[in-house]
Amino acid sequence: MSKKIVSMQLNGKTVEEAVEPRTLLIHFLREKMNLTGAHIGCETSHCGACTVDIDGQSVKSCTHLAVQCEGSDVKTVEGLANAGVLHAVQEGFYKEHGLQCGFCTPGMLMRAYRFLQDNPNPTEQEVRVGMSGNLCRCTGYQNIVKAVLHAAAILQQQAVAA
Repeated sequence: MSKKIVSMQLNGKTVEEAVEPRTLLIHFLREKMNLTGAHIGCETSHCGACTVDIDGQSVKSCTHLAVQCEGSDVKTVEGLANAGVLHAVQEGFYKEHGLQCGFCTPGMLMRAYRFLQDNPNPTEQEVRVGMSGNLCRCTGYQNIVKAVLHAAAILQQQAVAA
């Protein structure tokens, strides 16, 4: 099968790589780009462990082709922190103990990132609905909800300070 060149912004950097047209984005990220934060969970887009942000949308990378990202802006969990400073969602999950085993955490962080871009002042119920496409088998979700609300408060404080 002939390879295609795919070019995208990946965590703020331009990357260009030859890939087979059938290469899933999760495999491109993990195997070609050595970005192993996003996890391969169900491979059917049900669990959300592979969630990344593409052009302002949460996307489950286990069912998205790398070639579909041509010209796109892709952000993975590795792109959240800035110069060693945790992003608000990372800080929220840390402070509120929003993880247990950590397998779902990268996808949860990326979904929370996009959710808070779209809804910067959510209610608890809105967080529960907004995060419902990402599954966790360990935490019971209460601390995840608290973590997202904590991150929302941090982002609101940052917006006021700016």
